[in-house]
Amino acid sequence: MHHNERLAPEEVALLVTSLKALSGAVSYIDVILHDSLLTSIFRMNMWNYRPDVMDALLELIISLAASNGKHVNSCLEMLVSNFTPPYSFVDTLTQPRGLAKKEQVLSRVHSALKHIADLVPLAPSILSPIVSQRMPIYAKEPLAVIYVENMLKLESSAIGEFVRSTMLMALMDMLIELDVEIGWDDILRDDSSKGIFQMELENVDEIADYDEEDDYELPRELSRKSLGGNLIAEKLDSLMALTFEHLESCKANGRLNEVFEPLLDSFRITVLTTYKSKFAQFVMFYVCALDPENCGVRFATMLADIFVSKDYPLPFRMSAVAYLASFLSRANFLSSPFVAIMLKRLVDWCLEYCKTEGGEINPVSHRLFYSACQAIMYVLCFRMKSMMDVAWFKSHLLFIEPILKHPLSPLKVCLPSIVDEFCQQAEAANLFSSSEEFAFSDSLESEHSKAFGGMERLDMFFPFDPCLLRKSDRFIRPYFVYWSMVRPPCDEAEGISDEDIGEQEIDLDVSKMSITPRKYSAYWIQDGFEEPRGMPARIRPSTSPESL
Repeated sequence: MHHNERLAPEEVALLVTSLKALSGAVSYIDVILHDSLLTSIFRMNMWNYRPDVMDALLELIISLAASNGKHVNSCLEMLVSNFTPPYSFVDTLTQPRGLAKKEQVLSRVHSALKHIADLVPLAPSILSPIVSQRMPIYAKEPLAVIYVENMLKLESSAIGEFVRSTMLMALMDMLIELDVEIGWDDILRDDSSKGIFQMELENVDEIADYDEEDDYELPRELSRKSLGGNLIAEKLDSLMALTFEHLESCKANGRLNEVFEPLLDSFRITVLTTYKSKFAQFVMFYVCALDPENCGVRFATMLADIFVSKDYPLPFRMSAVAYLASFLSRANFLSSPFVAIMLKRLVDWCLEYCKTEGGEINPVSHRLFYSACQAIMYVLCFRMKSMMDVAWFKSHLLFIEPILKHPLSPLKVCLPSIVDEFCQQAEAANLFSSSEEFAFSDSLESEHSKAFGGMERLDMFFPFDPCLLRKSDRFIRPYFVYWSMVRPPCDEAEGISDEDIGEQEIDLDVSKMSITPRKYSAYWIQDGFEEPRGMPARIRPSTSPESL
């Protein structure tokens, strides 16, 4: 039954006849007495046979599953094992012959799974753990990608309602597992003394111009120094791009809300508590970008709810407010009024905290308070101009001053680069009654900041920093706010005249703007943001709390 070489016509006819004969006698096949026969059947690999043999084999598999409940597990395991081809087929998957074979096999596999589910109602509940347990996380990239393709095909199939949650949560677990395998040594190259905003803007000149007719790539130096050649990163990138494409399909078919629910659960259970997650969280960012009014609002609201709730452990709440700050800052699809509502919740919480808590600076005891203060300042570094344009919230911004002047002294504890940038913008916006009290220099990193961040450096946790995965960036970029796109009020106050800019500099700036895909430029000119002159070349990666 097991053949790797091409069968002669008479051998094919004999095999088809034998399989069909067995299909007619399944009621006589005993699990114990015919163990060797069953083992041989279940070990057959459909990728090695012609369509007529595949059809006869699947007819037998379906008959076995329907005839005796003891065969169901083995039948489903056999079908799932055919999600991926033998290694000898990997190189042909990009060729017409390989693609044709892939379609022949997988269309039949999924048809058989549907047929068995119709005949055995409990089959989907048995299938889900089999699929999740057999995920080839560390297999070669083509095999991992094709396996995930099958998982997503199951999710969108007729039995999707029974397996959807398991498929999507297992996928997110897979992405997270790959994510944490990528060490920071593969990414981190920057001087830790530099501010986060400086790092993101640094070496913009290294970015190659985007040409609509050329494939977009990260700068060669960046990709080589960071993730280029990292097989795990490349695999993660391909799987995330595949996930993004599936989300787009769900959006087109009106099913986005169906997949959002399990993704939200997966984020809360797995991603939020994962230490050093760098990229997997962008799945949530993208699904929110596809439906800002529903998914985007619910995601941000959930993060705010977790932060203010005393039912969650402290690291959960600190992680949640860091995610919230990064999301509100980076998502260009969130409206200014909604961002103002979220900021108001944080400001109100801080005001209440100041009323009930006294004492002096204590980065450890009051770390949740400092997390909230830093979140407020971080969002305003990106959103100050648009927040000042929200009439009802402009007056509420004045409540930030007493929070920052409280004896707990958040300005002396939060990350200096954020404090410095915030103070500059606040002064330019006349946010404070007396700006002299908020004079600040970030030349040295505060020991208080290090203490408040803890060993995990939660003070430097910015989960939606620019995504360095090349394929994934194609999807994220149109919905993302880079620091280079922000025009702080203090920049406008400097009053740079047109005469100060030479003709040659203007030409250079215009050429750099071409890296932005032109069809997406409409998304980026809003809420006080401008098109970027270039994609940030280097950032300081974020860190997140220990997995609990």
